[in-house]
Amino acid sequence: MENKGLSSEEAQRSLLKYGENILVREKQVSPFKIFFEQFKSPLLILLMVSALILAAVNYFGKSEGFLDVILIVVIVIVSGVSGFIQDYKAEKSIEALKKMSNPKTKVLRDGVVSLIFTKNVVPGDLLVLEEGDIVPADAKLIEANYLQIDESSLTGESMAVNKKIGNEIYMNTYAVSGNGYAEVYRTGMKTRMGQIAHQIENIVEEKTPFYVQMDKLSNKLFWIVLFVAIMTSLFGLIKYSLTNSILIAIALAVAAIPEGLPAVLVLSLAVGSKVMLKQNALVRKLSVIESIGSVNYICTDKTGTITKNEMSVAKIYSNRKEVEIKDIVKSEIEELCLCGVLDNNSKEIYDEKLKVVGDETDIAIRNFGMSLGFDKKKYDLKYKRIFEVPFDANRKMVSVVVSSKDRKNVVYTKGAPESIVNVCSHILIDGKVVALTSLEKKKILETNTRFASLGLRVIGFAYRPAGSEEKNDSSIEKNLIFIGLEGIIDPPREGVSGAIVKCKTAGITVLMLTGDNPLTAKVIAKQVGIESSSVLTGVEIEKINDKKLYSKIVGGCRVFARLTPEHKLRIMTVLQGNENIVAMTGDGVNDALALKKADVGVAMGIRGTDVAKQASDLILLDDNFVTIVSAVKEGRRVFNNIQKFTNYLLTSNFAEVAIIFLATLFLALKEPILLPIQLLWINLLTDGFPALALGVDPARPKIMEESPRKKSAAILDKKLYWLTGVIGAKKTIILFATFFVSLYFTKDSGIARTTLFTGFILYEFVRVAVIRKQENLGWFSNMFLFWALIISLILQLVVIYTPIGKLFGIVPLHFTSWAILISGVLIGYFLAIWITKIIIKRVKE
Repeated sequence: MENKGLSSEEAQRSLLKYGENILVREKQVSPFKIFFEQFKSPLLILLMVSALILAAVNYFGKSEGFLDVILIVVIVIVSGVSGFIQDYKAEKSIEALKKMSNPKTKVLRDGVVSLIFTKNVVPGDLLVLEEGDIVPADAKLIEANYLQIDESSLTGESMAVNKKIGNEIYMNTYAVSGNGYAEVYRTGMKTRMGQIAHQIENIVEEKTPFYVQMDKLSNKLFWIVLFVAIMTSLFGLIKYSLTNSILIAIALAVAAIPEGLPAVLVLSLAVGSKVMLKQNALVRKLSVIESIGSVNYICTDKTGTITKNEMSVAKIYSNRKEVEIKDIVKSEIEELCLCGVLDNNSKEIYDEKLKVVGDETDIAIRNFGMSLGFDKKKYDLKYKRIFEVPFDANRKMVSVVVSSKDRKNVVYTKGAPESIVNVCSHILIDGKVVALTSLEKKKILETNTRFASLGLRVIGFAYRPAGSEEKNDSSIEKNLIFIGLEGIIDPPREGVSGAIVKCKTAGITVLMLTGDNPLTAKVIAKQVGIESSSVLTGVEIEKINDKKLYSKIVGGCRVFARLTPEHKLRIMTVLQGNENIVAMTGDGVNDALALKKADVGVAMGIRGTDVAKQASDLILLDDNFVTIVSAVKEGRRVFNNIQKFTNYLLTSNFAEVAIIFLATLFLALKEPILLPIQLLWINLLTDGFPALALGVDPARPKIMEESPRKKSAAILDKKLYWLTGVIGAKKTIILFATFFVSLYFTKDSGIARTTLFTGFILYEFVRVAVIRKQENLGWFSNMFLFWALIISLILQLVVIYTPIGKLFGIVPLHFTSWAILISGVLIGYFLAIWITKIIIKRVKE
């Protein structure tokens, strides 16, 4: 191409003139909006209404209970601020993740193909477009070769549009096939996509399933709390004054509300995304953290995910003989090398430094040619490419027509050996072209099988002189002259075998889905520990129905070869149709649909196309299968922690409600058994930092030895309901016992109330201890939790043994009270462990 593109100086001037190529968010995330959103929770609204009622009662009743009101307001503000901090951090985390996934695009600058951030594209830039590239700005084509553009993001039409020289292409559309060059004329908000950006702004992002479940739980709790509070107040009127009856109802409402729940949920998901990022898994949607933990099938590609994607040519077949690399004679394979470097779309680009990019197979073939003196850059200058027939999964080959002064119009074709052999009529032997007999074809395919059985990826090469009237389509792929085969080695990644074992113990089935030769796929699968009863090819899949296909998978078929993207999509759909949760990896344009439809779509960060990345939920920054398994573990940890702190909070609040409700019905007390200010303090200490700390607990030791949970599994499942109810009831009984035993020995209702008050704090620690015992986690495995509990205990002691205690209506405790409390702690701990074991053993999901 004569046009060398903009110079770096021209590009910089244009960037200053036109600004960055970005769609500006008109609706910026407002910290104030996030803050006030916290107070829309039905539970916090109930607390605020309680504070207003209490203020009115104190004002008109001329009582001195305004400290209760102040503490309720403090609790509401602390809950709101805590929720705000976590939501704001989560929003910032999402923005940071978006910046990290900021795409790059290829442009021609200073005569060199350069990889730049999309936001730095300016009018006048020459875009270098290839299959899978997203168009970064509005541009006009100046060169097009079989270029098809998917414009569904603009038009809604799913059919790709053929583009020719002079046609316009638009931002956020993408190249389905072919290649070309286009000159940018509009960027940023001036593009067609920018003109409709305000419509995108109005799209409301759906809440994740966990948030939906939490919303439903909050609404249920709101109505339950409201009903019980009203009933308690009505019963209280029989025994107490109007003021005390209202105080009791408010106390119960305060006790029942797990105000820390939303903040801990946000914290768990935000921390989960950061942990995954450290493990090279870039989360594009927070909901993936929830769903990946329930995956029971992983459908993975072979090349670059199971293998290292460090390809090199290991063996060749040419002139009717197999040759090791060390024994190659350059003069005998010149045509093979020419075909390899000319029918090759790898290119040298500038991305902070010069490097070769493209399909790894192309790069391996290019490097092989370079090692023998066939420099692609040199031959690209000597041979002008007339046109190209791009690779597609059905033909399984790619062809170019090139021309030089010495050789006019030559077709070079490479692809799957069986496909290449089918379009060849002759063979090149020692520089002579002879007829390709059926016996010769059989020998070539036997060699292909032998290479594949060694775990090599095998590529076939062919050529023929072309006439000047050749059509620029696949019709040129006939009557070709077979040149030879190249066997390319791509060793398995380190750690993959161990990750496969982890998947087996975790109840996850791994399927290898590849476009490669069945024998190659089987050998690599065996090397990494994927045991398969058979290998099913795409052609064989087409001959069986979905029921038969699923029975093959269930029967032990784990390796699928010579697949098209349509075959991969069908396998995934069949699995999902039988209530399986599927993670699907993909890197190409045609994988986008499968990635979108998968429960967890996983794109490759290194070799994946822009389209695949956009369609995915998760991007593997290292293209490594091991990273998927790490992400599954993290997803399980997050779900487990959410269940853990939900269990902790609801069990605690159950006991508080039961104590207040039952004491109101059956005890002849002049005041509520616990005052609102005392319950508020209990909630502040127990629903605060300890609950937050549980949200960042490490994974329990054997979490990857458990079966995947069902996709429909609720946070509050049957076991958790039983644990909440039975442990809550046990705690209620022990707390009542603590109160009455203290009253019996001390004959002082003030000491008995203070003992009960302190019992709530200590027995929360018992609940944490039981959870850690159940999880096989040590106290020091989560230092945040350890110090949260220590600080809570210190604060409680400060309240008991300083003048502050008068504000809370309590008195200092002596030895007898502490003996009662410690006895209750020990009894409660061992009872809780026994109850937990029975429920886990007896209650089925």
